[in-house]
Amino acid sequence: MLSLAVLSGTAAKGGAGQRATFNFNPDWKVIVGDPAGAEAVNFNDATWKKVTLPWAWNEDEAFKIDIHNLTTGVAWYRKEFKLPKGSEGKKVFLEFEGVRQGGEFYVNGTHIGRHENGAMAVGFDITAHVKPAPAINIVAVRTDSDWDYREKATNTRFQWSDDNFNANYGGIPKNVYLHITDKLYQTLPLYSNLGTTGVYVYAQDFDIPGKAATVTASSEIRNEYNTAKTLQYEVVVEDMKGKKVKTFTGATVTIAPGETKTVQASARISELNFWSWGYGYLYNVNTMLKVDGKPVDIVKTRTGFRKTAFENGMVHLNDRVLMIKGYAQRTSNEWPGVGMSVPAWLSDYSNRLMVESNANTVRWMHITPWKQDVESCDRVGLIQAMPAGDAEKDVEGILWTQRTQLMRDAIIYNRNNPSIVFYESGNESISEKHMQEMKDIRDKYDPYGGRAIGSREMLDSKIAEYGGEMLYINKSSNIPMWATEYSRDEGLRKYWDEFSPPYHKDGDGPEEYKSVMSNTTEKRTDAHLYNRNQDSHARENVVHWFDYWHERPGTGKRVSSGGVNIIFSDTNTHFRGESNYRTSGETDAMRIPKDGYFSHQVMWDGWVETENPRTHIMGHWNYEKGVTKDIMVVSNGEAVELFINGESQGKGEQSHRFLYMFKNISFKPGTIKAVSYNAEGKQESEASKKTVGKPAALRLTVLNHPEGMKADGHDLALVEVEVVDAKGNRCPTALNMVNFSLDGPAEWRGGIAQGPDNYILAQSLPVEGGVNRVLVRSTSKAGKIKIKATAAGLEAAAVQIKTRPVKVTNGLATVLPGNNLPSYLERGPTPPGQSYVVTRTPIAIVKATAGANQEQAVHSFDENELTNWSNDGFQNTGWIVYELERTATVSEVAMKMNSWRSRSYPIVIELDDKEVFRGNTERSLGYFTAKFAPATGKKLTVRLIDANIDGDTFGFVEITGIKEPAGESTTEKGSLGITEIEVYEKAESLSAAQ
Repeated sequence: MLSLAVLSGTAAKGGAGQRATFNFNPDWKVIVGDPAGAEAVNFNDATWKKVTLPWAWNEDEAFKIDIHNLTTGVAWYRKEFKLPKGSEGKKVFLEFEGVRQGGEFYVNGTHIGRHENGAMAVGFDITAHVKPAPAINIVAVRTDSDWDYREKATNTRFQWSDDNFNANYGGIPKNVYLHITDKLYQTLPLYSNLGTTGVYVYAQDFDIPGKAATVTASSEIRNEYNTAKTLQYEVVVEDMKGKKVKTFTGATVTIAPGETKTVQASARISELNFWSWGYGYLYNVNTMLKVDGKPVDIVKTRTGFRKTAFENGMVHLNDRVLMIKGYAQRTSNEWPGVGMSVPAWLSDYSNRLMVESNANTVRWMHITPWKQDVESCDRVGLIQAMPAGDAEKDVEGILWTQRTQLMRDAIIYNRNNPSIVFYESGNESISEKHMQEMKDIRDKYDPYGGRAIGSREMLDSKIAEYGGEMLYINKSSNIPMWATEYSRDEGLRKYWDEFSPPYHKDGDGPEEYKSVMSNTTEKRTDAHLYNRNQDSHARENVVHWFDYWHERPGTGKRVSSGGVNIIFSDTNTHFRGESNYRTSGETDAMRIPKDGYFSHQVMWDGWVETENPRTHIMGHWNYEKGVTKDIMVVSNGEAVELFINGESQGKGEQSHRFLYMFKNISFKPGTIKAVSYNAEGKQESEASKKTVGKPAALRLTVLNHPEGMKADGHDLALVEVEVVDAKGNRCPTALNMVNFSLDGPAEWRGGIAQGPDNYILAQSLPVEGGVNRVLVRSTSKAGKIKIKATAAGLEAAAVQIKTRPVKVTNGLATVLPGNNLPSYLERGPTPPGQSYVVTRTPIAIVKATAGANQEQAVHSFDENELTNWSNDGFQNTGWIVYELERTATVSEVAMKMNSWRSRSYPIVIELDDKEVFRGNTERSLGYFTAKFAPATGKKLTVRLIDANIDGDTFGFVEITGIKEPAGESTTEKGSLGITEIEVYEKAESLSAAQ
């Protein structure tokens, strides 16, 4: 029997008699079904499946079955454990990071509580229900993952239990912990059921250049002794190397029997390393309760310190403007054949890939992320937008109360995680009353965390602290506006282009598809707008990002603060084409990058402006003889030249700032190289690709935990298989079938490819584009795992993985999930200096006179994108005249036209009655900028000169099959409509980004 004194030193800071936290994931048993009496101590579970949590009982279906057909229902989980010696007279708590959807919890046959939201953690005080060592205790949990699960007290569904986006991996798919504390203790941050708020650590009064801040630790304390206790509150701050950087104390406090009280202490700390994008610097803040000079409870909070501000339409991190660049990722963040329940190192691997693509933000969609992903983002330096729970609209009554309760619980649970910078109150706009309620929750439980609370849209809110539509560009001079999801095109990694096997053209796919909205087979409409290959998918990523980049900080008083691309990795959620899962990812489901990944790496390499020269050639250079195709290059250089075998093919045609097109390039075996140049013609960066020889062999590469694979029944190894030529180069067009064999203490979880059942769990599956990956899970027995890969006509490959034993005693393990995982620090601390270049100066409009609807004219320049002006549909009234604040030398006019995506307006712009621009406005994701030779004046006129030209540029198609609208619309051909207009002159001097 292990003692509490021994275990506490491993699982938690401190020595004998203090708090101990145990990994409660080992040694569970599961049965799918609802056997009567399964909660009873003497229930016979001998035939149940043995598993290590986290584990979803329907994991075999992940990516095999589409989201709305994932198997749901009741499953029971049971576990035996013994408390360690020395826990007599202590408090005992269980912490579940989450169950799906509803859970009934029992200890030794007694019902201890219920948890139903399917998203957030829950805690239970089981002190009165457990037996001391050496007695055996039984925990049993009945889970119900029915899509239509209803809250028992109200008979109400949870709106986020939605079969379009919330992949239903049932049971207990998240971690579980056991906590043992003194009767005088700091509470757990588990409001659901326990009603407690735990420890809160925050920093204020930042001096970023001086590397100093005032750090405060605050703990909710409870005394469950029968006598009053007088305690000293002490805080010890340690850096990432374990070095103590500060020790400070609060006042001495006396707490009565049964009383709950909050205590705190603050101190100024110097030489701080501030948490930043791609710089996951974290500290351990140890909060200690001492009685008579001896510690009785220590809580270690892993956190980081950073300064934020949300003003002037921009996001500031550590005093530097940061344009939001990232991904809207499904909260499940799932993998084939496993679902969401991956080891913490694999969460780090996936989330770090986002950072390495130069993303700085992930917006988890619809549902609060699980704690493992939250902590992972802390380590890799990835900003998070954390939702509560939502479907697609504001709600009232019980549904709204469920959402506010979830937001409260999520804030309390995650408020010490520095990577969370945004709280999202809804996936659509919410009322001002509801926004205020959410803000009040934030102010009550996280008043000093430096986090903005808002919602999608909220374009005219006076309360929200950020907003932004999906798909489109919004600008603001007040709260930041960033697109919460954009770029919805889909494309399998298997499809390079129409010239490479299997020769996929845009729009190709089956004539019929399964509708995820109606669960019926429907005729597929023209899919070229979204069902793409890698070439065109990556191109659309560049085209979409350009609209945000064009309106970036530095381009005026009103700016876009960026946006997040939907999605990062292919996901087992709603779909619109030949695959039964969404293929919009910049990586596939195994996190193998597509060309779009590298395109973002080029465009996003900087806080606002691009800072490091980069160039990427789309595709490969292994075509068949006679192929002539357009070559696309993504570069942040000012010009790009293409070479084939050293022979120049000329400079590329630049569009959308980062995209360079080289028309009708004929394939010649050898090397294709792209060289980028700056504005002065100096070479900045280059990229090249070589023609690879014929497939000759297979190659296997293992990715696993930095300390090696653990024999805990849960750890995974990610094994990459490549088809290579005789020189070891990957063959980019290879589609060979690979046969795997597995020997040793491991379980095959496999990978994914296009084919029957998506090859889920298959031990034979093809490479796509010359590469694929599979997952192998450890068992609880340590040993050597041997994996061999063979393919017809190719040299075989083999690898060996040695798993490390993991000690489990009486159902308790001391190594916690995520322990000892390193932080990603590659980007370094926040750089000093301004991150953007001021390129133009706005000239304010003081009044407007319109050809019709004069009372609406002010709406065209009121900084509110929910209001607009339009004439009466007759061309002769299609004009509006603006008086500027002063005479100015104008060179640009930016306009958000009504129906901006689907209507082009033939216009003339005049300055003091002199024509300066004539042409058609371009359809866009929001704003069109008319550029012209600088002209001086004070009166600016915009006039419609011909009939409107209709035709959807992007044609966004949602899962409903309906195209998304784009602003106010009308069928009148003589209409002129302006949502917002801005007038600019060139900046007098450009301040270079540093």
